[in-house]
Amino acid sequence: MRTEMFIAGKWTGGSGATFATTDPATGEVIAEVPEATSADVDAAVEAAATAFASPEWADMLPARRAKLLLDVADQLERRAEEFARLETLDQGQPLGVSTRVTVPNAVEHLRYYAGWVTKITGTTAPLSVPDVDHRTRREPIGVCALITPWNFPLMIAMWKLAPALATGNTVVIKPAEQTPLTTLLLAEVLEQAGMPAGVVNVVTGGPEVGKALVAHPKVAKISFTGSTPVGREIAADAGRALKRVSLELGGKAPSIIAADADIDAVIVGNLMAGLGNSGQACAAAARFYVDRSRADEFATKAASAASGMRLGPGLDPSTRLGPLTSLEHLEKVDAYVRIGEAEGAQLLTGGRRADGELAAGYFYEPTVFAGVTQDMRIAREEIFGPVLSVLPYDDPDELVELANDTPYGLSAYIWSNDIRTANRLAHRIKAGTVLINLGPGLDAAAPWGGMKASGLGREMGWEAIEAYTEVKSIWTGLS
Repeated sequence: MRTEMFIAGKWTGGSGATFATTDPATGEVIAEVPEATSADVDAAVEAAATAFASPEWADMLPARRAKLLLDVADQLERRAEEFARLETLDQGQPLGVSTRVTVPNAVEHLRYYAGWVTKITGTTAPLSVPDVDHRTRREPIGVCALITPWNFPLMIAMWKLAPALATGNTVVIKPAEQTPLTTLLLAEVLEQAGMPAGVVNVVTGGPEVGKALVAHPKVAKISFTGSTPVGREIAADAGRALKRVSLELGGKAPSIIAADADIDAVIVGNLMAGLGNSGQACAAAARFYVDRSRADEFATKAASAASGMRLGPGLDPSTRLGPLTSLEHLEKVDAYVRIGEAEGAQLLTGGRRADGELAAGYFYEPTVFAGVTQDMRIAREEIFGPVLSVLPYDDPDELVELANDTPYGLSAYIWSNDIRTANRLAHRIKAGTVLINLGPGLDAAAPWGGMKASGLGREMGWEAIEAYTEVKSIWTGLS
């Protein structure tokens, strides 16, 4: 298992300083990983800038670049079990998630964007100026800093890396310090697939490394997934430097349960929407708006189902919910649960760190609150853990106002047997993705991103091609 950084096509330990990455299921150290210095960041950005201008990359024919991405996808798929187990070991997600979702989604993104490489076209326009030919072309931006989170490290890295490479950019990736290992393994795959030196670089470390990347004058674009407060800082710094930026930030997704919805079916769909990856997902359903006549039934059944979900190490095939990623995050989640109790919400199940044979890990019992009101902090602030809040409503006409009463706007869920009503709600809810009678869904072809404080720009789909290219307008005199 590689634990060095990858800069300019070479593996390096940097200055020699390291930090530990741990197994959240046991609290034990997995590996020591280099703590990058400003000199390491500078070397990585310089390598990416040199590679961006090199004929080997800049003049690579589109078909060859597409083939290179397909080769990377093939190698990643061949090593899928290795990647899945390492993702589970380092992040904690159940092996079923890393095997069936994380690694296949990363492979899918590589193949999807490999298909775009030979189809990125410009336009022509009939100008009002005589004897002038006009056309546009899409060109890569330059060196892109890709700063990724700890909840789905491999998958989200690929959401950024695949379109960045497909459009001809070069990159420096900084994975979250809590979960760097699968990104370093990905660098090994890229090297073995023949990616030219310097096109992809990986530096590891904490927030100071990210800040150095954002501030580097040769970084032309920043793509960040993480918390809204950090996203605001990056946006401010990028704005002053006029750098391109994409931000996928926090969320507090509403899930609207209409009076005509099948409660039992909705429980199944919403449990994984809210508790998948132990609630460590920006798109997690966190606020459940249920018609008051059925709110108690929904809350009771949700609590019963949640309490029956097996907590355990991600490598255990019978595990439904793995640990939280760090002790620090577990303490934050627990603090919010205590706030909910103090605010008067009714704790139906969970609400504490797991004990017994799981006591050494960062396990938190799935938690359901009933009787939550709109003004409570547990209904307004992102917890990012296995905590669900049930909010009764009386007037269906208030649902849009309630759902939109949040600074966030990443995703929303609607459950109803009346598709007309559901679509009317979907059109009025301020969220980048709305799912009707579905749990969470991701596809490389469907744009992903948020409104309001949930971010700027979109990943996936054609929108990601736009995010990693500049449009050049070319005028040619014909007389």
